[in-house]
Amino acid sequence: MEIKKINSVGEYSTLRAAETLHPLINVLDYENLALLEPASYNFGFYSIFLKDTKCGDLQYGKELYDYQEESLVFVAPGQILTVNKYLSGVHPKGKVLIFHPDFLKGTILSNILNDYSFFSYASNEALHMSKKEKNLILTMFETIEDELHQNLDKHSKTLVVSHLQVLLNYATRFYDRQFITREHVNKGILERFESTLNDYFNSEKLQAVGMPSVAYCAEQLHLSANYFGDLIKKETGCIRTRIHSRESHRFG
Repeated sequence: MEIKKINSVGEYSTLRAAETLHPLINVLDYENLALLEPASYNFGFYSIFLKDTKCGDLQYGKELYDYQEESLVFVAPGQILTVNKYLSGVHPKGKVLIFHPDFLKGTILSNILNDYSFFSYASNEALHMSKKEKNLILTMFETIEDELHQNLDKHSKTLVVSHLQVLLNYATRFYDRQFITREHVNKGILERFESTLNDYFNSEKLQAVGMPSVAYCAEQLHLSANYFGDLIKKETGCIRTRIHSRESHRFG
């Protein structure tokens, strides 16, 4: 499938038949948007999708996104997002916040944006929210949108970036909660992780390649490296401790 490149906030807004509130950042309402045609897209900007209704299959990487009602999907520049199909008779509801990296230049958020690892999560890793959490995030979307509707002044960028950082901090909190509440899913992942380590240490790979990396383990489990690393840190404290304890047990 051809990959369509969308470089700017304005280009995406025009494609969705939406007003461009700012050339580097925008908030769009799904109820008023033209549908994206099924295709693979490469965005040149950050995207946060607040999905209020499951309307079709969204693919990120090799697998379908694990999203349902009241969920957040984060996409970083350069990542490939595939729209496969839409459910008949269902129109998407929710909001989408998009911002170009240039909007953050000269701000503290620009320096710490990589700390929000969920922008690099891949398949089956969307953030599922409660009604209360969704309403809180929706309020933040609307606050940023209201600010973009104001006449621009010297305070505009500072306020928008501050609200955006608060939104991302709440997303971090909600992901931490999700790691806890999805214990049954995490247990299966950890069991497969243990099996992966056993297979690795019982093979010739340790001598030939050395210690297994986070990226290697994540790939075997069909997860993004960032999501897997964050999960293991929440569950065990540190992935390297788990791996090294395995090696010590093997050779101790």
